[in-house]
Amino acid sequence: MNFVAAPVRLSSASPSFDADFAARLHWSADQDAAIEQRVADILADVRQRGDAAVLEYTARFDGLSADSMAALELTQADFKAAFDAIPQAQRDALQAAAKRVRSYHEAQKKASGESWSYRDEDGTLLGQKVTPLDRVGIYVPGGKAAYPSSLLMNAIPAHVAGVQEIIMVVPTPVRGSVATGGTGEGTSTKGERNELVLAAAYVAGVTRAFTIGGAQAVAALAYGTQTVPKVDKITGPGNAYVASAKKHVFGTVGIDMIAGPSEILVLADGSTPADWVAMDLFSQAEHDELAQSILLCPDAAYIDAVQREIDRLLPTMPRAEIIAKSLNGRGALIHTKSMEEACAISNRIAPEHLEVSSREPHRWEPLLRHAGAIFLGAYTSESLGDYCAGPNHVLPTSGTARFSSPLGVYDFQKRSSLIEVSEQGAQVLGRIASVLAHGEGLQGHARAAEMRLK
Repeated sequence: MNFVAAPVRLSSASPSFDADFAARLHWSADQDAAIEQRVADILADVRQRGDAAVLEYTARFDGLSADSMAALELTQADFKAAFDAIPQAQRDALQAAAKRVRSYHEAQKKASGESWSYRDEDGTLLGQKVTPLDRVGIYVPGGKAAYPSSLLMNAIPAHVAGVQEIIMVVPTPVRGSVATGGTGEGTSTKGERNELVLAAAYVAGVTRAFTIGGAQAVAALAYGTQTVPKVDKITGPGNAYVASAKKHVFGTVGIDMIAGPSEILVLADGSTPADWVAMDLFSQAEHDELAQSILLCPDAAYIDAVQREIDRLLPTMPRAEIIAKSLNGRGALIHTKSMEEACAISNRIAPEHLEVSSREPHRWEPLLRHAGAIFLGAYTSESLGDYCAGPNHVLPTSGTARFSSPLGVYDFQKRSSLIEVSEQGAQVLGRIASVLAHGEGLQGHARAAEMRLK
């Protein structure tokens, strides 16, 4: 079957551009009310019944039947066996990617993740103590959708931060189960494990792992069960049920973010081969039909060339149907007046992935304020960032890059203020605090400060 991908053509010079552009960008993150209710019920049940509830939901949704949680726990021996079983090329790739990701996050920790302090002119010590979280949970998609790269991106910065326990949940659904889009009529004691994911767990140093998924896995991590330890924070992507569950448990535990569909924005000056850009647009469109791929370029002839390459390359893609639906439904090729205007439009979008496909990427980079990750130059494909460049690929989506950052070492740390007031400093600070406390009508505060005055 031949599929056609025709992203909408827009021009910033058009009087209707703002309205057309807003319509193309629109995506609703609202969850179905029925999903929200089911998730709330699952969370409450797991919180009350613990392991028993998790076992029931794992059998119902994943088709995976087990007598105890022990049967659903993966061991370090399982990780090592998977690592030994995969081809040498995959072992080498996992280790090389892990090394680069670790090096980047070690530099990140050194730059912004260490304690600091200073003493002011009165000898008062002020500072910040940075400490790692004790235990984190990482959600890793399993079964048909298996992402070992995501495991590396979640576990390695946690290790670099100093987290002592990393608890992984990864569903291993039975073929034909509800989780795989089936009827869920049959159950089995053996689910579909992805060996590359287990091998990644070995490379990344996961502490414990359970073959559970969905809202019930999030609940187990957030509340703890008889077997699954309660964590301090949950990170990692998942389906609508997982996203909803993460929202519900926020406050009981920390979460990384609520991720929307994947996005790529390419700023092109026309110097990059058009087929490279077309494939870069495909690289996000192939995720799912709601993913968004946008090209901004001041050269109309180049936009035409990219469309021709889309037409030529689409039939060669195994996921052509998904790519076509994504580009037709949410893709856009936008002709701008200039690269400067393209940068301004990019800031309005605040994309997850931003490629600056230009001979002069560093000319334009200072103009770019809002993006999850910025890929500079024609040779820097977004896909390299997904797997092995080093920076984290867990990025803010849906415009949240205006106020959010990529997953990093800082997500697995917390900060405590340090204050040590000297006798001399208490004479200065005490008078200030006394005035302000009396002004707020808090006499206990005021007197506590005044008692230290000479």
